[in-house]
Amino acid sequence: MRRPLVDLARVVRPLGIAFERPRGGEPSSRRRAALRRAEATREALLDGGRVLFMQSFPLVTFPYPTRYGLRDALTSPLPYLALTNRLFIAQVASAAGVITVLVSPSDPARNAKTPFFAGLTAGFGPAAPVAQRLVTRTGVTVLQALALCGLSPHDVDFITYDHLHTQDLRGWLGDATATDPKLRAGLFPRARLLVTREEWLTVQGPCPPQVPWYCPSGVAGIDASRVVTLSEDVVVGEGLALVRTPGHTEGNHSIVFATDEGLFVTSENGVCPDAYAPEASAIAGLAAYARSGMDVVLNGNTLERGLEQYLSMVFEKALAGVSARDSRFPNTLASSELTPAWYAPGLVPTFSVGDVCFGRAESKHVEIG
Repeated sequence: MRRPLVDLARVVRPLGIAFERPRGGEPSSRRRAALRRAEATREALLDGGRVLFMQSFPLVTFPYPTRYGLRDALTSPLPYLALTNRLFIAQVASAAGVITVLVSPSDPARNAKTPFFAGLTAGFGPAAPVAQRLVTRTGVTVLQALALCGLSPHDVDFITYDHLHTQDLRGWLGDATATDPKLRAGLFPRARLLVTREEWLTVQGPCPPQVPWYCPSGVAGIDASRVVTLSEDVVVGEGLALVRTPGHTEGNHSIVFATDEGLFVTSENGVCPDAYAPEASAIAGLAAYARSGMDVVLNGNTLERGLEQYLSMVFEKALAGVSARDSRFPNTLASSELTPAWYAPGLVPTFSVGDVCFGRAESKHVEIG
C-alpha cells in the first residue's frame, strides 16, 4: 500500500511575524527591526510545540577558502579551513500525522560538479584523486543516516536547505528526463522541496557571480509538483520553522528546531558559533574584529547582499538565544560547520555543539514492493 502525499495545508502554515524592512530614518533602524522580529519569533516558537525527534549526522568534511568562511576577521594566512556539512533529520506532529523532514540532505558525488569545487579539484591535475582523499573526509550517507534512525526513503515528506549552493537535487526528487523509472521518481518518491521563491528563481538562472556556486542542471527535470515555493516565514507541523534570512543568498532561509534545550537555529550565514560571538572567540583575529565594533562574522562567498546577511545573523543570534552548553555563545548550528583539519592548524571553533539528538524517530513506512 502506497501512502499518499500529505495535505500541505494541514502541515505548513504561516508563522505570521512581520518581516520589517524600514525604508526611512537611519540604517541602524533596520538592526532594531531585526531584533524586534527575533524577539517576536522566538516568543511564538517557544510558546508552540517541540519537535518529536531531531538528530544530526556528519556527511562530508571539505576545504573552503578562509577568505570566505571568516570574511574580514581572520588574521591567519592559511588559505583554507575545513567545513563539515551536516544532515538534520526531524519529525514533527501535525494535523496530517507525523511528518519527516530532511534538512540539508547533500549528495556529495553529484554536488562535486559544482563549478567552484570542480575547479578546485582540477587544480591538482593528475594528483587530484589523491588530493581529494587527503583533504576530504566522509561520514555517513543520507540513506545510512535514515537507516540508523529506523526510517526509509518512503518516510520522507519534505526536504529543505537554507540555500541551494552546490546542491544537485535530482537524485532525491527525480529527473523527468531519465529513462530509468527509479531515476525519474528519485530516492525520495514522496518528498517535496520547501524553498523560498527567491532561491528557486536564482537556481533557475543565476548571474555570472553566482554561477560557480550552483550545481549545473542540479534541478533540471524535477517535476514542478515536487517543489513548494515559500513567500513568507512558515511553521512545519509543530516545532519546526523556516524563517527568511536573506544575505548569503537572496533566498536564504534559516531552519529553527524547537527542542527541550531551546531553539536551535541552523543556516550557513555563519560557519560556527564563533561567527555569532566573535568577542568570545579564540580564533586568530576574531576577538579583535569584535573590538572594532563588528558583532558577527559573515560567511561570504558571493556577497549577494552583505548588509542583509549581517542583519540576518543579528536576527539569528537573538532568535537562538544563549546556548545551555556554553553561555558565551548562541544556540546556532551551522549547516556547514568549521571543523579541525590537518591542513588548517589552529582553525578550530572555540565552542561547537557537535552532533545532537532529541527524541526517537517513528517509522511510518507502509510501502509494499
